[in-house]
Amino acid sequence: MKVKLLYVILLFNVLACKQSEINSQSLEGKILTSKTILFDQQIDDDIVSRPVIIETSANTDHLKSYPIVIALHGRGGSNNNWVQPLSKFTNSGEFIGVYPQGHLNSWNLGQEPSTADDIAFISKIIDTLLSYSNVDENKIFAVGNSNGSGMVNVLGGVNKRLKAIAPVASQLTERTEIKSNAIPHSVFQVNGDQDLLIPIVGGMKLGHPFLSASDSAKKWATHFNCNHNVAVEEKEQTILHTYSDCDDNVVVKYLVVKGAGHATARDYTSLWGDVWDFFSSLD
Repeated sequence: MKVKLLYVILLFNVLACKQSEINSQSLEGKILTSKTILFDQQIDDDIVSRPVIIETSANTDHLKSYPIVIALHGRGGSNNNWVQPLSKFTNSGEFIGVYPQGHLNSWNLGQEPSTADDIAFISKIIDTLLSYSNVDENKIFAVGNSNGSGMVNVLGGVNKRLKAIAPVASQLTERTEIKSNAIPHSVFQVNGDQDLLIPIVGGMKLGHPFLSASDSAKKWATHFNCNHNVAVEEKEQTILHTYSDCDDNVVVKYLVVKGAGHATARDYTSLWGDVWDFFSSLD
């Protein structure tokens, strides 16, 4: 009798351990960690595998939901370009970095080498991210540089998922549509006042009719019914314009970096810290 009881206890413990192992494996499968994910997309007549780099802390807390920052490179650039500049944030667990690769090293704004449907591509990435348990679905942000900035503006114009965007070294064009059903989101637009490639005053450049940077920020503010009594804060290297009292408590900010050219992050080393401070300040 005692032998049989001992056998039952041992069997129960083994089964419990196995179940614990299965649960642990199941949990691990839902945790987003550093990796590169390939997304297949039909572009013209070809199926193209597009890589997306995921950067997380090595000490990911399985019980925590992390903000997501999707970062889009400029034309001719690579998703690898984001790994080092944002590493201090991803390594410390401030957010999970998500770095997609533009097709033919560009984002399709109508005048680029790529003909990819990048709105569908980014949407598919977000759908996949939301299948992981450590992703905060209410804190998905997008930052872009140059051509990537233009793509971020396009995504904002059809927004369904993003809490905020940060277009850097570019602004809205006359063709960029902000749809009436786009969900309001906060904006942190950054422009260098010495940018010769996409000038702060706007105009026809790179095949696109750019608004002035000021009118671009004002267009976002108008669409989200912000108070047009803009607050201006000038510092030694920057001028910050803030529109508040907007729909859904969003905020529109426009930062002018004095003396900065198109390589804004090189000329203003606090840039990515300022972008993350803006994202992380939003309720």
